[in-house]
Amino acid sequence: MNRSVRNSLLIVLGFTAATAIILYTMGQQLICKCGYVKLWHGVVFSSENSQHLSDWYTPSHIIHGILFFGFFTLILPKASINVRLVLALIVECAWEILENTDMIINRYRESTISLDYFGDSVINSSADILAMVIGFFLAARLPVWASVALIVIFEATTIYLIRDGLALNILMLVWPMEAVKAWQGG
Repeated sequence: MNRSVRNSLLIVLGFTAATAIILYTMGQQLICKCGYVKLWHGVVFSSENSQHLSDWYTPSHIIHGILFFGFFTLILPKASINVRLVLALIVECAWEILENTDMIINRYRESTISLDYFGDSVINSSADILAMVIGFFLAARLPVWASVALIVIFEATTIYLIRDGLALNILMLVWPMEAVKAWQGG
C-alpha cells in the first residue's frame, strides 16, 4: 500500500472514529434498537430506517462525496487529494453530528415524512461517512459527465421509488412545502 493511500485510509478512519465517539456520547444508539445489524434496510417508513449499514438514503451520501470533490477541486485546484478529503470529511462529519441533534431531529419530524425519525444509529452514521468517501473517490476517478450521471441516476431512482432524495430532503428541511409533504406521504 503506497503512502498516499495509507494516509487517506488513516484520515478516513480517524474522522469516522471521532464522529462515532461524539455521536455515542450524544446518546445515539450504537446499532439498531432491534438488536441486530443488516447490510440493507429498504423500508423507509420504519423505526429501523437509518439504523443499519445502508438504506435508501445511502445514495445521497455518495452524492455528497461527488459534490464535495467537485467543490473543493474547484476552489482549491492545487490542493492535494488528502487536503480535499479532509475538508470533505469535516463537512460530512459535522453534518452527521448536526443531523443527530434534537434541533434537526425535530425539524425532520415536523417538516418531512420522517415522523418516527429519532436520529441515526452510530453504525449508520459511520456507514454514511464511508459512502461519502466512496462518492469522493469515484468523482476523483470518473470523468465529470459520469459523476453528473451518477447524481441524476441516484436522485431519479430515490425520487421514483421512495419519493425522497437529497434535493427533496434539503428542500423540506430549509423550506417545507405542504404539497411536497403530502406527495411524499402519498
